[in-house]
Amino acid sequence: MKIVVAGTGYVGLVTGACLSEVGHNVTCVDIDENKVEKMKKGISPIYEPGLDDLLKRNHDEGRLDFTTDYKNAYKDADLVFIGVGTPEREDGSANLDYVFKVCEQIAKNVENDCLVVVKSTVPIGTNDRVEAFLRENAKNDINIEVASNPEFLAQGTAVVDTLHAKRIVIGVESKRSEEILREVYERYNQPIVVTNRRSAEMIKYASNDFLALKISFMNEIANFCEMVGADVEDVAKGMSFDPRIGDKFLKAGIGYGGSCFPKDTKALHWLANDNGYELKTIKATIEVNQNQKYKLFRAAKQRFGSLKGLKVAVLGLTFKPGTDDLREAPSIPNVRRLLDEGAEIVAYDPVGIDNFKRIYSNEIEYVNDPKEALKGADLTLIFTEWNEIKSLDLGVYEELMNSAVIFDGRNCYEVNDVEERKVEYHSVGRKAVLNLQNDVKNEVAVTLF
Repeated sequence: MKIVVAGTGYVGLVTGACLSEVGHNVTCVDIDENKVEKMKKGISPIYEPGLDDLLKRNHDEGRLDFTTDYKNAYKDADLVFIGVGTPEREDGSANLDYVFKVCEQIAKNVENDCLVVVKSTVPIGTNDRVEAFLRENAKNDINIEVASNPEFLAQGTAVVDTLHAKRIVIGVESKRSEEILREVYERYNQPIVVTNRRSAEMIKYASNDFLALKISFMNEIANFCEMVGADVEDVAKGMSFDPRIGDKFLKAGIGYGGSCFPKDTKALHWLANDNGYELKTIKATIEVNQNQKYKLFRAAKQRFGSLKGLKVAVLGLTFKPGTDDLREAPSIPNVRRLLDEGAEIVAYDPVGIDNFKRIYSNEIEYVNDPKEALKGADLTLIFTEWNEIKSLDLGVYEELMNSAVIFDGRNCYEVNDVEERKVEYHSVGRKAVLNLQNDVKNEVAVTLF
């Protein structure tokens, strides 16, 4: 069968590359000619480990192609995956403009019976609307069916998550659609969960929002641990042995970011409100995460009083390691607050600098080595747990910084290791290490952060 994928972002491009990797012939459609030419050469437009190799190998072997000619691509397609973005609107609802733009193109050009598969994350009921739109606007006398097939990939591990998924969810309203998708995914050799379309849409939101809830819950626990003298990492370890809880998403920090959790929690919260119901747990998840983002800034402000004229080393800019994505990254609003305070910022990130420059072009200094950022710094804020940062010897902070005061938002270092160093170290949900100074007043202030 001829498979076409609309969109070459995280969802669409990874979907197309992985389908071709298991032997399907796939054409990916995008509107940007320069982007298409780069992908044909094996150059991914997004930073994702392993993706460049998949693009080059499968294109060279003739299973994967890229085009801007959507008319010919959709003309004789048997199966079209929609993997375009659904960004949040100002009110938190999902913007479906890109989805329906693709649907309009499909309806005008498809000439065969076709199954349209929505992989984009969409509000419950969207697949019903998509099918109605396609059938009403189809220019040819053909049968168009729609299926929901949400993705469960994470940025930084998207290829592995797709090729070795824990489950594949397909939401269908006919046996024919189910059989087609079972055939497509047969070579993946993964568990397949078959539901109706609305349940599949809900599975995606419920899964993402539950994981976001776990993160916010642990961050609340971490904040309280600081007040009562408990260690959140010991707490998380004790919890993890309970199979009902598991050991995933129990790591405390400064909140979640990225393209999924923030958008999906807000979208489900909006959708519930639109239906006259409030999801209190989701509302709390959003509120806790928003507050948690500023934890390091508040701690630094409390510790120093004024940040004006201080040199701040910012280590890590992306919302997590393994990606150059800055969407909802805690670094962005914190850098703004630091600049407003009059701080001088030197920032390091192994892959995120170019994207960050689009937000802060001339206001901060960028370096390509974390040691350069630490030279002469009065304090350090760690926003991303890149290996390049976690592997940095603590002695470097002592040696290079003007004042080795570290605010670690990702708990990159073991407290026991830090205690052996002449540094002042603040992390999330663990005791502060104050080996740099013994001022009682300062000790009280930083312990309460």
